Amino acid sequence: MPQIILASSSVYRKELLERLLLEFQIVKPNMEEIRMESESAYDTADRLSEEKTKKVSSQFKEAIVIGCDQTAEYNNIQIQKPLNHKTAISQLIELSGKRVNFHSGICVHYEKKKIFQKKVISFDVKYKNLKLAEIQSYLEKEKPYNCIGSIKSEGLGITLLDEINSSDPTAIIGLPLITLVEMLRKLGININGG
Repeated sequence: MPQIILASSSVYRKELLERLLLEFQIVKPNMEEIRMESESAYDTADRLSEEKTKKVSSQFKEAIVIGCDQTAEYNNIQIQKPLNHKTAISQLIELSGKRVNFHSGICVHYEKKKIFQKKVISFDVKYKNLKLAEIQSYLEKEKPYNCIGSIKSEGLGITLLDEINSSDPTAIIGLPLITLVEMLRKLGININGG
């Protein structure tokens, strides 16, 4: 089996990929994730997942490289990572009771065989009507400042949501495993043999 590389610095994506019981390495793409002017959230996730994959793949031509990116939007405005407590409070107040669209881009590139696959999984999340005390309590416990939408759905953040509507439940964490398993199968890697 060729070497598998996850082109990501995300601990959450690493934990997800570990579920597949594959041996893999992590190589950080070390690139700025900038949204292009007038680019939709969907297109940003699509483009950045591809750019991360291609950057790492250019250094590891014998490896299968997996790259991902996630974006979110509300009212046609892209939502960013809050990066601090104050911004996270404002973001959760703004998103309280609202439906937010997320886009989780995934790209798999195997340069040696010239195989390139990519897909964006879109889904929506409905936030509960949140009180300020709930928001502050949650943020103090989980500190999701590096998470789009100020929430870690794989942790305590699930308590702030009414719904997650997705064909791939791992897409919300940033690495859609159902899609990845199918992409790997097309490369001849069957997780369960056969």
